[in-house]
Amino acid sequence: MYNNKKIVVVLPAYNAALTLERTYKEIPFDIVDDVILVDDFSNDRTFEVAKKLGIKHIIHHKVNIGYGGNQKTCYNKALDLGADIVVMLHPDYQYTPLLIPAMVSIIASGLYPVVFASRILGNSALAGGMPVYKYFANRFLTFVQNILMHQKLTEYHTGFRAYSGEVLKKVKFELNSDDFIFDNEMIALIFYNGFSIAEITCPTKYFREASSINFRRSMKYGCGVLRVSLLYFLTKTGIYKWHLLVN
Repeated sequence: MYNNKKIVVVLPAYNAALTLERTYKEIPFDIVDDVILVDDFSNDRTFEVAKKLGIKHIIHHKVNIGYGGNQKTCYNKALDLGADIVVMLHPDYQYTPLLIPAMVSIIASGLYPVVFASRILGNSALAGGMPVYKYFANRFLTFVQNILMHQKLTEYHTGFRAYSGEVLKKVKFELNSDDFIFDNEMIALIFYNGFSIAEITCPTKYFREASSINFRRSMKYGCGVLRVSLLYFLTKTGIYKWHLLVN
């Protein structure tokens, strides 16, 4: 508990066997009440490692439904457990769980309902090994998104986020894509529903065992990001009604 708020960490996992233990052991269990791991039909030993670590809530998908679909399972389970604050953390150890108390405190104090850990804010992305092409793609997409969504985030693409239970109950995340674009659709839903997002500086680590999408999927993701931002802009200006936001 933190400030009488139940804290649940969710780990959307896919082929995370080599990094899961390092991630899990850095979670601050003095404030975290529950951890949920959803294994999206990995083809490595992710499920076995999770059981060995003693993670209480493990959900194993019988088929691979995608990164977005994995998060849907995570959030529904967290809400079923009565979470007041849900922290979504990639179990690939690119992000340090040691930031969880800082992220949780912002929400628990009533300052912001959503907190993102930004790799860009502290200028640590390249120092942490982010590939140069991904860094500049990140900067370009964020620039365009800020214009179309009339915001000033430093990064829209982090895999380390904290949400109040109120936000997850209000936004209709079940309508989101099951693919990687889920994260950006969440941002569109958050802003459209009148919530704000805080950011904190996050160091990052890129290494061989950490997960990463390939160039082809990165291009598909980038096009999807631009589509989401444009549809948000058109809906906000009344030119078009995007079903995800207006339903």
